[in-house]
Amino acid sequence: MIILIPAYEPGEHLVPLVRDLLDQDPDVEVLIVDDGSGDAFEGRFAAAHRAGARVLAHPANRGKGAALKSGFRDIDERGSGDDVVTADADGQHTARDILRVADALRADSARGASVLVLGARGFRGEVPLRSRVGNAISRALFRVAAGWGASDTQTGLRGIPVGMLPWLRQVPGERFEYEIEMLLRLGRAGFAAREIRIETVYLAQNASSHFRPLVDSLRVTLPLLLFAASSLLAFLVDTVALLILQALTGSLLASIVGARLVSASVNFAVNRRIVFRGPRRTRVSTQAARYAGLAALLLASNVVWMEALTGAGLPLLLAKAVTEAVLFVTSFQVQRRFVFGRSATAGRPADVSGRLAPSQERSRSAPDGPAQMDITHRFERTP
Repeated sequence: MIILIPAYEPGEHLVPLVRDLLDQDPDVEVLIVDDGSGDAFEGRFAAAHRAGARVLAHPANRGKGAALKSGFRDIDERGSGDDVVTADADGQHTARDILRVADALRADSARGASVLVLGARGFRGEVPLRSRVGNAISRALFRVAAGWGASDTQTGLRGIPVGMLPWLRQVPGERFEYEIEMLLRLGRAGFAAREIRIETVYLAQNASSHFRPLVDSLRVTLPLLLFAASSLLAFLVDTVALLILQALTGSLLASIVGARLVSASVNFAVNRRIVFRGPRRTRVSTQAARYAGLAALLLASNVVWMEALTGAGLPLLLAKAVTEAVLFVTSFQVQRRFVFGRSATAGRPADVSGRLAPSQERSRSAPDGPAQMDITHRFERTP
């Protein structure tokens, strides 16, 4: 079992955490990725190494997601076959809880289950306002975007089966949004998640955390914001096209149909290239057929919902607002999972053949992107 800790300008809790982990379970390996903290923190990482950790380093700050990917790459390419538990360096995760997640992961692996184990905080009692607000926003938007609920979407304490590592290296995101993106894509990749309750720890009002609730929540919700912008653009195109075609043809029916074809084409192109962008494993023609089918179903659903709500006595505008809100969420989830969905490749076990030595590894281009190519092996754990 490997405990992976990404660290940027860590506080005084890092070294005691390493000692506690190795004292309580000498069989675990602790791997720390210094995400460009700088020379001022060299002594702290050296102390963590003396306490028994391996330390890798980015020469400049890349973000938490990039640091995690560097750790995943190192573990995956060493081919040890060990499962991984990620934990934060700011003292929010106790050694006891980290090892509880590790035990849960071992139990799942023993029965052949590839399940992401989330160490979920309860957020009761004295919780800093920025953490309470950030988690409440993330939970609500996550449920809309992913279609399933997690009580702690921002937790950095996660038990990861080794078979997930190749997929995790390809999940987009370099900073805090990476961890949410991991959860958003989990189901499509064919994996499941479960939670175990952990202690909620905030030291000095969470002062050492580099999470920024507003900025990073915007990063987290970017897919929803892009989808809303795409829908608004399609509405504007539809309206303009309707006016132009009506002036040219004089036929309302032909103008409505023509405008809808134009706006749907624009919406499809924007969603495919921007909103749900990424490597494609499905032909454009197949995606277009799926999109057309979804559009037909949404149109029929719109009629059914409007008839039902107005028949129940709701005013027309209120019925329209409720209908559009429901269909907006439905359309987002169906397009994300089905229309522009990609075949999962993550379930395969890592190929551990032909691994390179660390000195060779640093000169090799990796699929994780340029942020992973300049990692240095600062401190190797002594035998």
